[in-house]
Amino acid sequence: MPLYKDYIYPHLVDWLGNPPPIEKLRRDLIPLAGGTVLEIGVGSGPNFTYYDPAKVNKLYALEPNQGMVRRAKNRRDQTRVAIEFVDLPGERIPLGDATIDTVVSTFTLCTIRGVVEAIQGVGRVLKPGGKFVFLEHGVAPDPSVRRWQEITEPFCKWAFEGCRVTRDIPSLIGEGGLKIEQMSTGYLAPFPKCGSYCYWGVART
Repeated sequence: MPLYKDYIYPHLVDWLGNPPPIEKLRRDLIPLAGGTVLEIGVGSGPNFTYYDPAKVNKLYALEPNQGMVRRAKNRRDQTRVAIEFVDLPGERIPLGDATIDTVVSTFTLCTIRGVVEAIQGVGRVLKPGGKFVFLEHGVAPDPSVRRWQEITEPFCKWAFEGCRVTRDIPSLIGEGGLKIEQMSTGYLAPFPKCGSYCYWGVART
């Protein structure tokens, strides 16, 4: 559905916006990035303004959805960070081994089909001791909420480009070969609990 994927879906994501709880976490997390940075799944670029230009030498922005890329390029002038957009021609991140200091992912791991392989790819491009900064939603600890996640996941996958709300984010990060250094969790209002249980923190190679 090219029309939905390239036009309606990007508009829907922007319409959902950057509500206060998520905006606060972006403000706290994104400035942790430094050096040469790769952001996977930049979407329409909501993180761009939170990067610290005094700490970031260059930002590679990876986004396979061209409708999102068009919106993100419009936001590029809102930051003094040098941004280069990179495509995803295949399953492999198009950057060399051990070339990146920080990888950033916000609400991206839920949509990647081969997520463990993608995290392994993150580990490949990170320098030894490199940093993975993440903010993701996933499976909730409460059985009643998990049940609703299982019920609503088919709709989420259809409406949000494959979004899977039942993923165990910490386990997947570990399976991908990264070690979580610090992490917080919680429900982020104002969204329903079945879609708002989030994990955020830092992992390293």
